[in-house]
Amino acid sequence: MDETTVASEAMSESSADARFAALPTRPGKIIAIHLSYASRADQRGRRPQHPSYFFKPSSSVAASGGRIERPAGTELLAFEGEIALVIGAAARRVPLAEAWDHVAWVTAGNDFGLYDLRAADKGSNVRSKGGDGYTPLGPSLIDARTVHPDALRVRTWLNGTLVQEDTSAGMIFPLPQLVADLSQHFTLEPGDVILTGTPAGSSVAVPGDVVEVEVDVPEGPSSGRLVTTVVEGQAPFDPDLGALPAVDDLQRTEAWGSREAAGLPTEVASAVERGSEATDTTRAESAADASSRSAVPEWTGTPGDPLSTELRAKLEAAPVAGLSQQLRKRGLNNVTIDGVRPLHPDTKFVGTARTLRFVPNREDLFASHGGGYNAQKRAFDAVGEGEVIVIEARGESGSGTLGDILALRAHARGAAGIVTDGGVRDAAAVAAVGIPVYSAGAHPAVLGRKHVPWDVDVTIACGGTTVQPGDIIVADTDGVIVLPPAIAEEVVDAALAQEDEDAWIAQRVAEGHPVDGLFPMNAQWRARFDAEKGGKR
Repeated sequence: MDETTVASEAMSESSADARFAALPTRPGKIIAIHLSYASRADQRGRRPQHPSYFFKPSSSVAASGGRIERPAGTELLAFEGEIALVIGAAARRVPLAEAWDHVAWVTAGNDFGLYDLRAADKGSNVRSKGGDGYTPLGPSLIDARTVHPDALRVRTWLNGTLVQEDTSAGMIFPLPQLVADLSQHFTLEPGDVILTGTPAGSSVAVPGDVVEVEVDVPEGPSSGRLVTTVVEGQAPFDPDLGALPAVDDLQRTEAWGSREAAGLPTEVASAVERGSEATDTTRAESAADASSRSAVPEWTGTPGDPLSTELRAKLEAAPVAGLSQQLRKRGLNNVTIDGVRPLHPDTKFVGTARTLRFVPNREDLFASHGGGYNAQKRAFDAVGEGEVIVIEARGESGSGTLGDILALRAHARGAAGIVTDGGVRDAAAVAAVGIPVYSAGAHPAVLGRKHVPWDVDVTIACGGTTVQPGDIIVADTDGVIVLPPAIAEEVVDAALAQEDEDAWIAQRVAEGHPVDGLFPMNAQWRARFDAEKGGKR
């Protein structure tokens, strides 16, 4: 069945529902990309190594000229003008060179999101991006065969003012790559829609605002303007059914695009929300002291070098006990972070260290360093994909060193895990976030009871060992180990070889052989092992 037949048959089906009037059919899947434009990545201060995705329900589709409700009791409904791709031919494991051939049409999309529900979704975007009307598409389709995937432009207007403009040439991940990548994991079917991300300039819309999005090729074909009007919803969320909307200054900053756009102070953050550990003073005291405190200097360090894909895969396969054994053979005995346990018993993670240092609480120092955009907040805002936040809390577990909001931030940033030799506040909520966390235990008190956030990305002591920024951190059920990057390849290769040897010995023991002479192997057993393994050890 060719694309024209698919489109004509599907159009009759969708004609009964005006929401899908601009599309060949009701989409089976809508896949959206988190971060794809260089301009947006620069605005957010992070650039992903690989594209990441989430699904939106087809019930969220709306036609041009429609209205979107900002739910009662919420404030952060954000628009995101995007290029939308409509699949015309099924794609499964298609090579990059052929990926664009599976795209039949291009149109304008608006990936609306309610930042008030981001924390409730723990990163899934089900409620924050899946509401009715949250995916306007159209109004017209551009034949993908007539345009080059790098030549498309997307523009967004808010109440007639141009607020977003970029081209597909400015994307971190080219459009065909998104199609090819997704097809590795599941079949893209005719009618499926891919929302390809938004450039810088996304912001908040309020009731009465009109948002317009257009995708075109300059001096070429156009989708026309996709028009959506924001209205105020009347039905509040029921507190007995599920999570309620909640916002903090971090969500306001990301929804509006900057602290300035959100109307927030540029140097000193607002008083701490629930689960935050930045201060234990009252809001009134914090406000009174803010004018007399110096702003905490911005962090200017750099993260450690990322692990190669190959080395990361080896480390994920190697047990911490095996790595410890190999480090000991090389004279390194003080490389385990002691006294910490995982919130999730089966946790395993690998990453490079980003360090955060707390010093013992002293009231005058907490007044100058504990509030505002302090070292703790900067560390969680700066952690990158695949990195591990390692916290020096001096083994003091008498207060929390992080809570669920900061765990959410690290998770959203793509951090591999968090290690602290101090306590965790809101431990159940932190565990629910899903990011691996090792700590000295749970404690209900806020940070300021025992600690002052002092510095980031410096050499620290955590759990009795020294950790430097860029050190490799590996954790499993046996504990957490610090691996010097310079010898990481050598150590992990030796550990994996030893694992292979130990597995062979275990098999012999299971067969009934005594361990004497076998563990460790004498010359006779060694010869047999070498023979069976082809001389490779």
